[in-house]
Amino acid sequence: MSSDLFEAIQYLEKEKGIDKEVLIDALEAALISAYKKNFKSKTNVRVDLNEETGSMRVLARKTVVDSVEDPQLEMSLEEAHNVDPSYEEGDVLEIEVTPKDFGRIAAQAAKQVVTQRVREAERGVIFNDFIDRVEDVMTGIIQRKDHRFIYVDLGKAEGRLPLNELMPNETYDVHDRIKVFLTKVESTNKGPQIFVSRTHPGLLKRLFEMEVPEIYDGIVEIKSVAREAGDRSKISVHAEDPEIDPVGSCVGQRGQRVQAVVNELKGEKIDIVEWSEDPFVYISNALSPAKVMDVIVDEEEKATTVIVPDYQLSLAIGKRGQNARLAAKLTGWKIDIKSESVAIEEGIIDENHEPESYSEVNDDLFE
Repeated sequence: MSSDLFEAIQYLEKEKGIDKEVLIDALEAALISAYKKNFKSKTNVRVDLNEETGSMRVLARKTVVDSVEDPQLEMSLEEAHNVDPSYEEGDVLEIEVTPKDFGRIAAQAAKQVVTQRVREAERGVIFNDFIDRVEDVMTGIIQRKDHRFIYVDLGKAEGRLPLNELMPNETYDVHDRIKVFLTKVESTNKGPQIFVSRTHPGLLKRLFEMEVPEIYDGIVEIKSVAREAGDRSKISVHAEDPEIDPVGSCVGQRGQRVQAVVNELKGEKIDIVEWSEDPFVYISNALSPAKVMDVIVDEEEKATTVIVPDYQLSLAIGKRGQNARLAAKLTGWKIDIKSESVAIEEGIIDENHEPESYSEVNDDLFE
């Protein structure tokens, strides 16, 4: 063994981020295994690596006993005293047993084991790197496809994009660049497996954080996201400072900010609504672009009955119930939408009914 070995270890630590101690431990284990295998020894040995001199010694470890039963593991007290009179029964004595040609044999035998340990250490580094990026957006390049996944090169590792996590309105080819949301990282025998998504609501949230400085800086907060990927989404936002317009911040000048997100999501429609702790206001906003006349709230059941003008009923419900479904998901409230005429017919309201509170977006209905 020479100092070249330690230079290689230092290189691996610097270039691959693998702890030097991990490599040293792996090398020592490999050398012990090589010694026992090639010299058919059952002796308890330790390998001493000296980084300063680049030298290596194999040391047999023997326990000092009064009566020797296994010469490979034990040494008599009398023999120990010949080495050093201070040894007592129960002490462990080390004797160098390094074979003359052990350097060559050890290097050959240790290569495979060390390579495996280095690979495991690299996997650990990659796992730790990506586990810290779960729920973050990453940009990668599509490498290949099969019947289950699209495989995305994320730099140090490959991400797996399940086909059912791909938006229905988008297609990709090999070498295309793609933004993905990292959903989970699993440690397996084959190394870290990284799963990504294009349909997760978190992707929409992160894209707005990237496009809207007020969100990134914490001035505007995203309260909730409801998404039907590739078709339509709703996002509710809030600002503690009354001087800040949270919806306007997300829309941007001439709609540039929201349009950037829409473009990334291949034309997915996005409704941005203002959050409110008042269920009347929040649910009215969430059903945008429909206009709401009244919201009757059942706090105990966390359910609401929403009254809309007859001509707004289909808009409030949305195509295939999508608008109402997304509003319910966004707010966390059950929403039952009724037209004004049906509500009067069922006795829910009377013809002269006035709502208990108003949403700013609906004030024009009562002017």
